[in-house]
Amino acid sequence: MSKPVVTPLRRSGQSGQSGRSGSARRPGRPRKTVALGNATAPDGIAARLFLLSWDPAKGKLRGQAKLGKLLRAAVLVDLQLNGNVADDNGRARVTTAAAPTDPVQAAVLEELRAVGPRRWRHWIDRRNHLTVWMVRDELARAQLIKVEPRRVLGIFPAGRITVRHPLIRRQLLHAAHDTLRPSRVVSRVDLRDASIAVLPACGS
Repeated sequence: MSKPVVTPLRRSGQSGQSGRSGSARRPGRPRKTVALGNATAPDGIAARLFLLSWDPAKGKLRGQAKLGKLLRAAVLVDLQLNGNVADDNGRARVTTAAAPTDPVQAAVLEELRAVGPRRWRHWIDRRNHLTVWMVRDELARAQLIKVEPRRVLGIFPAGRITVRHPLIRRQLLHAAHDTLRPSRVVSRVDLRDASIAVLPACGS
């Protein structure tokens, strides 16, 4: 997997939207979801990529073997966009900027601060499975997903994930696709939308 974008970038805001949809569940088919109340898209790139990794047709996450590294790279890009981390000759260096309020970003930043500058690849490979669980738990706390405990083969603990607001996921997917339009003016592209479009390709 290639390292995330590390050149200085200007932060661009992104606001979420809300919506409602509903459908009946049919036996033998993947479970569909219902949007409950008002909700906004998460600001973090990692959280957005987690939602986009969920396959509505199969009712499960896609590409789980690479999801940890993808989300870990996304958190690093978030930290770089926020000014918390800078590139220092190919190494991630923590700056003096105020710590992020996002719990996942704050936890990863503390890792970087404790260990010191390391190459980006080191931080992408480090504890990436834990990052998946952290992002998942934060989305569950925000009531954007529902996690139901289950066991694989009746032995291994796992979690069945349901997206509570499928409209938000569709909006994120549309924004990512819109970023890739040839007619789109580059200066008007949101950097988080651009990262969502680029990072999965870097990990393939």
